Amino acid sequence: MPAPAAPYDYDAALRACARGEQQALHGLYQQEARYLLGVALRIVRQRALAEDVLHDAFLNIWRRAGSFDATRGSGKGWIYVVVRHQALSVARARAHEVSADEDTVETLLHEREGNDADATSDAYALQANMGKLHDCLGHLDESKRNSILYAYVDGCSHSEIAQRLQAPLGTVKAWVKRGLAALRECMG
Repeated sequence: MPAPAAPYDYDAALRACARGEQQALHGLYQQEARYLLGVALRIVRQRALAEDVLHDAFLNIWRRAGSFDATRGSGKGWIYVVVRHQALSVARARAHEVSADEDTVETLLHEREGNDADATSDAYALQANMGKLHDCLGHLDESKRNSILYAYVDGCSHSEIAQRLQAPLGTVKAWVKRGLAALRECMG
């Protein structure tokens, strides 16, 4: 009987990406791309767009691997957050697309120049909140954390979560409810 394969070390792969080791990024892609594509597809609802999201997300993973902090959570969770964030950004951008004439575009560009300083402070606030969320998720017990991640990252229903965790449906609903309450309290 062959020995069971060692679990994939996402944290080590991200550290290797941060050092510029392209093979580590390839390994992450080989390990998770099909699942990450599913996450993106659930959010953007178009296969070609989901593939673009996945491509851009892996570029972000490559560029931002040095910002991964294993003390704040798992490497696997981190890459799923990057993909989910990329997919949500694309979905939001597509929802706000409008056609405009040249005068309208010119006016919007001038307005945006004045708002760039506000956008920078918003980006810092978002980064701080993401870090705090990551910390708060780390304080939840595994069943509550996994239930919330399956629901909000993978887009699973309560019954799908119950199947994945092999737990009763009512228990899963309670885990999600209590986990969200704990997150709200932690995020203050």
